[in-house]
Amino acid sequence: MGAPRSSCAFASLFFCLLSGAIAQRVKVLDEVTGYLGQEVTLPCTFVSMGTEIKVSQVTWMKEAAGRKQNVAVFHPDHKPSYPLETERGRIRFRTQTLEDATLIIGPLRMADEGTYACEFAAYPSGNENGITNLVVLAKPTNTAEAQEVKASNLELPVAVCTSASGKPPARITWQSGLKGNATVSEVTNADGTVTVTSYYRMVPTKEANGQHITCIVEHKTQPQPEALPVVLSILYPPEVTIEGYDDNWYLSRNEAMLKCTAKGNPLPTEFTWSTANGPLPKTVEVQGDKLLVRNVDASVNTTFRCQATNRVGQVSTDQVIFVRDKPNLEGAGTTGGIIGGLIAAIVAVAVVATGILICRQQQKNRMDREDDDQEGPPAYKPPPPCQLSDETEPEAPRYHELPTLEEREAAADAGPSMEDEYLDQINPIYDALSFAATEEEAAMSTDKAFIMSRAMYV
Repeated sequence: MGAPRSSCAFASLFFCLLSGAIAQRVKVLDEVTGYLGQEVTLPCTFVSMGTEIKVSQVTWMKEAAGRKQNVAVFHPDHKPSYPLETERGRIRFRTQTLEDATLIIGPLRMADEGTYACEFAAYPSGNENGITNLVVLAKPTNTAEAQEVKASNLELPVAVCTSASGKPPARITWQSGLKGNATVSEVTNADGTVTVTSYYRMVPTKEANGQHITCIVEHKTQPQPEALPVVLSILYPPEVTIEGYDDNWYLSRNEAMLKCTAKGNPLPTEFTWSTANGPLPKTVEVQGDKLLVRNVDASVNTTFRCQATNRVGQVSTDQVIFVRDKPNLEGAGTTGGIIGGLIAAIVAVAVVATGILICRQQQKNRMDREDDDQEGPPAYKPPPPCQLSDETEPEAPRYHELPTLEEREAAADAGPSMEDEYLDQINPIYDALSFAATEEEAAMSTDKAFIMSRAMYV
C-alpha cells in the first residue's frame, strides 16, 4: 500500500513541475487596467526552450458566462480572424507572428472587461496558455449645483452633486459650515458604469442664501479629489423700506424725494407706489423705485406706500409724511450746535496745549538762569567784535606802546572811542560802574598823572 502512494506523490510532483515549466513559456500580465473609450494593450509572448517545440497557431479567448469565446485567432497560412469584432479595427494583433501574440483593444467598452486567455498551439507539448484579467475603469463626469428652494421650516435638498458614469463608483462628501446632512444614492447604467448622486439637505433660511458649500468627489481615475463649489440659492419674498423722509417737508419745498429700497431672492424689479387713501397726488412723479415731489404742497400730507414684487411674493411698507407750514429749524439748530460744540472743543484743547507748552518753556528758562547764577559767569558769551579787512585793520598796540598824555587828552576831547561804545553795547555793567564825578574827583581829574581807561574794568 505504501509503494503506490509514493508513486502517486511522485507523479503529482512531476506534473506540477512540468506545468510550471510550460507556464513559464507564455509571458502575460496577471492584470491589465484600461480606461473606457481608450486603447489597452494585452501583452502575450511565447518563449521557446528549444528547437523541438513548434507553434502552429495563436488564439485569444475570453471567459463569459462560464464559457470561452474566441476573440482573436492567428494562423500563418490565414489572415487574422476576430470573431467578436463588431467595429472594424477595434481589436487587432500588434504583430502577426507566432512568437508575439500581443493584443490591442480600443476604444474600450465596459463589456470588454473580463478574463482573457492567450493560448499557443505547440507541438509536441500541446496547447500552452497564460491568463490576463482586464479591468476597465471609467472616469466619471462630476457636477454640482444649487437647488432653488423657498425659505421654510422644513428640511429640504438645497444642493445636488452628481458623479455620472464612473467605474468603480465615486465617493462623494460635503464641506459646509452650515447645519445640514447628506444623502447618497447609486444607479448602475446599462453599460456597466455607475452614477452616484448626493443631496445636501438643510432647513432653508434667508440667511443661508448666498452661502458657499463644497462637494468633494473622489475616484480611482482622478489623481486627487475634485472640489466643486456651490452657492446656495434660497428664495424669499422682498424686504422693503422707504428712505428719504427727513421730517422737514414744508410748503413750497422743492425736489423732495422718497426711495423704495428692497432686497430679496430674486431681487425685486417691480415697484408700485400708492397712498393709504388710494391714488397718488398729482404733484408727485414716479421714477421706478423713486417718488419725486417737485413742489411740496398740502396734497402730499399723506401716507405713501411702496410695494415691491419678486416671483416669490409681494411686500409693501408705508411712510407717513407730515407737511409743515414753515421749515423745521430745530433740527438745523441742533446740528449747528453739535458742529459748534465740536469746533469749540477743538479750540479749547489747542489753547490748553499751547498754555502747557509755554509754562514748560518758561520753567525751563527759569531753571537755566538759576543754574547760571549758581555756577558762575553767564552762560552766554559776547559776539566777537566786527572784523576789519586785512588792509584797514590797525595793529593792536603793545603794552609798551601806551598812548601819550597828549593823545589821551585829544581822545577825551573827541568823545568816547569805538572801544568804549562797543563795551557799553555788549555789557551794560560798564554804565553801572560810571559814577557822577565829585569835586575832589574832578580836581583829581585835572591831575594828569592819574588816568584810568574804562577798559580796565574788563
